[in-house]
Amino acid sequence: MKVSNIKDIEKFFEVVDSCAGKVELVTGEGDRLNLKSKLSQYVSLANIFSNGEIPELEIVAYEKEDIDKLMHFMING
Repeated sequence: MKVSNIKDIEKFFEVVDSCAGKVELVTGEGDRLNLKSKLSQYVSLANIFSNGEIPELEIVAYEKEDIDKLMHFMING
């Protein structure tokens, strides 16, 4: 799923951390980073955003409940 305009990055990673299954960030080169890994979170932050906001990224979640959590966050913040 493509997500965009994540303004509360800390809350976004809290939602990712609460997911039961794997949540991955798909890079522009097609690599997949495990977003539940703190190291991957820091790497993705360093590479993706520069002004305190993540404009757009593609993430993959494998569990329906996790997809629902992420969708809820994107809709309601």
